[in-house]
Amino acid sequence: MTTILTILTEGFADWETALLNAVAHAFYKVETRFATPGGRPVTSSGGMTVSSALTLEDVDPADYDAIIVCGGTAWQSPEAPDIAPLLQDAKAKGKLIGLICDATVAGARAGLLDTVRHTSNGAGYLDFTGYAGTALYRDTEAAVSDGGIVTAGGVSPVAFMAAVMEGLGLADDNLSYYVGMHAAQFGKTA
Repeated sequence: MTTILTILTEGFADWETALLNAVAHAFYKVETRFATPGGRPVTSSGGMTVSSALTLEDVDPADYDAIIVCGGTAWQSPEAPDIAPLLQDAKAKGKLIGLICDATVAGARAGLLDTVRHTSNGAGYLDFTGYAGTALYRDTEAAVSDGGIVTAGGVSPVAFMAAVMEGLGLADDNLSYYVGMHAAQFGKTA
């Protein structure tokens, strides 16, 4: 069974990974798990409190097919958990890594975005991290997948969900139809 782990921090952005986890779990029977720093409950930017049975510090990437990092203001704060070793280990083990919105800050700090095409919340958004991947940045509303890493800006949860599902080998006609329904509300085609 495919298993994904989503990392949530205090102030996580509710909308960014909710669709991915709901579609993966409800429609594709993917096992979804969640980890938080210290295993403590965290409250989202929208006020939703989530309790986790998993402690971020005890996560072993070998147990998962994908490690997903939800964005939120915590990633730019001095109190942000250092997940660089976890992300580097996941990358070394060939696990899919998903970074959306401010989670791209954690990816840049971990050196994951130095050698792959990627996106975030806007051109120059990651420059303060001192990362070496500026030339590989793509200014797009779509998700960007390269080298087992999926990135997206905070306004692209549908594209992020679709790219992660594709990266897991789960994209099919049903997923295309679902993404098309979301695109249609904006008069766009998928």
